[in-house]
Amino acid sequence: MFTKKELPECPVATTVGLIGNKWKLLIMRDLLKGTQRFGELRKSIPEISQKVLTENLRSMEGDGIVIRTVYAEVPPRVEYSLSDLGNTLRPIISVMETWGIDYKKLNEDTSTDTDI
Repeated sequence: MFTKKELPECPVATTVGLIGNKWKLLIMRDLLKGTQRFGELRKSIPEISQKVLTENLRSMEGDGIVIRTVYAEVPPRVEYSLSDLGNTLRPIISVMETWGIDYKKLNEDTSTDTDI
């Protein structure tokens, strides 16, 4: 989380600071599909620890990207969704997805079998 005084001058650096780690991008990828519970996010990103998932969700909530909704039920139910601000990142993630697909295709086309 950045305070206004801590925000970098460069807008790209600001964006990278807010969403530029592997886990936040994967969390956003999943939340772009719709509201998710903690366990659903954990299952969809098996490499992430519970602690790291919690830290990243809290950070994203603090930055206004994610909304955390707690339901007064037993057992408690907590859901995460993208805020309106978080949804404005949809085109960025979409372009990243397209670029990744194209990059993978390019590498498939240029790879050669060197089996002897």
